[in-house]
Amino acid sequence: MTSTATKPRGARARAAIAAKTLRTDRWWFQPLITVIGLSAWVAYATVRVFMHKWYWVDTYHYLTPFYSPCVTDRCVEGSSHFGSFLPGWWIIPDAALTLPFLLLFRLTCYYYRKAYYRSFWLSPPACAVPDGHQAYGGETRFPLLGQNLHRYFFYAAVIISLINTYDAIYAFHSPKGFGFGFGNLILLANVVMLWAYTISCHSCRHIIGGRLKHFSKHPVRYQAWTFISWLNVRHMQLAWITLGTLALTDFYVMAVAAGWFNDLRFIN
Repeated sequence: MTSTATKPRGARARAAIAAKTLRTDRWWFQPLITVIGLSAWVAYATVRVFMHKWYWVDTYHYLTPFYSPCVTDRCVEGSSHFGSFLPGWWIIPDAALTLPFLLLFRLTCYYYRKAYYRSFWLSPPACAVPDGHQAYGGETRFPLLGQNLHRYFFYAAVIISLINTYDAIYAFHSPKGFGFGFGNLILLANVVMLWAYTISCHSCRHIIGGRLKHFSKHPVRYQAWTFISWLNVRHMQLAWITLGTLALTDFYVMAVAAGWFNDLRFIN
């Protein structure tokens, strides 16, 4: 490659390289996979949320997290653990009280910002690759100003995780009393992963130990901060794992509710 030297006023001479980037590796692969993965999940979740059916297995009390808590008057009998007080219009999700906050919690998550900034907005798509925008404004304008509300959406996510935990525990009740099946394992695994993702949030880490000046004077909070910091390093992996467990849990409940196959029961 040949280049000519330029010398802007007041600056050192530097090579004038016409190429946008000199990277020869597949730097575009990760943004592409992110676009495919997130788009597929959003498409699946959107279809399922507005299907308004196959979300509750009355026999084993399985409720998919996409419909928890079910609060519209369209909810099938037994699935409304906290009452049904919203109208059953098709445009209103049956879990209308939780889904918006979950979406906002993930949209403002530090990892997801990096993911969709790089993949969907190309801002920038990779290191040493030009930004897809001519100007950079950061998060100083609407709607990106809302990213600063992430810490408050974290509190909502904790409440929603508690509701999902209740659903998982309630599912151990069967018509014959205590019951345990493969669906319970899936619901429990999903809840554990959701808690791991939620508490590995940067906001949670700051709440636990961000304002402490002397860890030695707060040994319990220090141990909690250490554990959350360990999870925080894995926040990206947990973000993707929970997308997988949410989709798997929903699909399993849908399949059992639709009668595509029976739940594998171990007890009752």
